[in-house]
Amino acid sequence: MSESSPAVPKLFQPTLVGKYVLSHRVVQSPVTRFRADDEHVPKDLMATYYAQRGSVPGTLLITEGTMISPAGGGMDNLPGIWSNKQVEAWKRVTNAVHKQGSRIFIQIFALGRGAVPEVLDAQGFDYVAPSAIKLSDGDKTPRSLTTKEIKEYVDAYTNAAVNGIRAGFDGVEIHAANGYLIDQFLQDVSNKRMDEYGGSIANRCRFALEVVESVTKAIGAHRTAVRLSPWNDTKDMRMADAKPTFAYLVSQLVDRYSDLAYIHVIEPRVSSYMPREVQPGEDNDFLREIWRPRPFISAGGHTRETAFESAEHDGDLVAFGRLFIANPDLPVRIAKNLPLTKGNRETYYTQGPEGYIDYPFAETGFPSIQ
Repeated sequence: MSESSPAVPKLFQPTLVGKYVLSHRVVQSPVTRFRADDEHVPKDLMATYYAQRGSVPGTLLITEGTMISPAGGGMDNLPGIWSNKQVEAWKRVTNAVHKQGSRIFIQIFALGRGAVPEVLDAQGFDYVAPSAIKLSDGDKTPRSLTTKEIKEYVDAYTNAAVNGIRAGFDGVEIHAANGYLIDQFLQDVSNKRMDEYGGSIANRCRFALEVVESVTKAIGAHRTAVRLSPWNDTKDMRMADAKPTFAYLVSQLVDRYSDLAYIHVIEPRVSSYMPREVQPGEDNDFLREIWRPRPFISAGGHTRETAFESAEHDGDLVAFGRLFIANPDLPVRIAKNLPLTKGNRETYYTQGPEGYIDYPFAETGFPSIQ
């Protein structure tokens, strides 16, 4: 049916992301699963996992956060995208998804003070952040990045993006949310610098915009996307007034890169993956207005009902994380209002296939484990 057909809800009308036509607006959100090996190389079962969740042709999948470099890491068994071995392993994932007729973007990030200091210490890397501010629940203070190191991080993001395209990804999502490195530069609670990367809104947004500039030059704006979380309060984040900073950032993205694939924004009802109570004045409509009519992905705590509403009212694409973990055919279940399988939290972060590639499909039963 056509885009304008009144018989089809917007959530299940085709839409365009970058240069790719999607068959619907249900998106797989990035969800950390720790299924890479000790060298941060994706395991073969990750190809099965993503292929299962791309089983409805025309679905957009976004990978779990993928480290841009060893120094930008700081957690065990997260995937990386800096080595040829990692690129070759990711090719198996992208090939499997494309055989299903779906699209996949890789989310790239550096952890900054979101890293586990002991992991960095064991690997010989420094624990770094925009400014030397200890997390309230941490036992170590990161050191401030130098200006030279900031430029090196821009290069590392760019190299990761290029490697992502080499690996067959349809695009790259720059993770600037959830209290990781770019978000730490954006927010005044974590960025206390007094140089060109701190202080004013424009200075705090400089690093993010330099990363976007470099990545878009390398792979094209239509293959580039950005994820944001204005209201996230994990890792000691959450500015007193988030709107001016994020309004400035998104306005700059519109002015400089109007053909970005999308922006992906986390709703205020969640912080990272945990529910939180929405405070007065917290909403993402100000970013929708700035970004309109470009593709806007809304993530965080969505239900079937809010997904239909968000797509119908705002034209959003709607991302699901935990529901996609346990329901590999989630678009079918939402479209047909079929029962949803509940995920087993005890296997979210384990290493094997259990609770990863053995969840059933609603209409075909259990998938084979490869």
